[in-house]
Amino acid sequence: MTISEIQNEVVDEFSMFDDWMQKYEYIIEMGKSLPLIDENYKTDDNIIKGCQSKVWVHAELDKDRLVFTADSDAIITKGIIAVLIRVFSNQKPQEIIDADTDFIDEIGLKEHLSPTRANGLVSMIKQLKLYAVAYQTQLN
Repeated sequence: MTISEIQNEVVDEFSMFDDWMQKYEYIIEMGKSLPLIDENYKTDDNIIKGCQSKVWVHAELDKDRLVFTADSDAIITKGIIAVLIRVFSNQKPQEIIDADTDFIDEIGLKEHLSPTRANGLVSMIKQLKLYAVAYQTQLN
């Protein structure tokens, strides 16, 4: 699936819920299904700067696609990174770099987060795209 197809799927799933309590529960459930990061990667080098909670992200290239794993010490944050990884994992680095993140506004996520969590969300997206840039340069 392409990034935009996955984003549309996420938007459709979130539109099924009537209120934000249900959406938060769904985000938490997504966090529980997150492919867990290997404990060896839970280092300061892999912590996303700018997040209130601790969020570790690891990326590696599998053939020509980036595969992300992550974890967080907070359940909402873990769910948020799970949504992002679902969208961006197993995609080519250039596609990640070029992808927009309008789907986050479409589901209303940013406006329902505290300012510090919203900043953390921006930091997570930035870090995933930085990994893509780093791996894209290796592919060229």
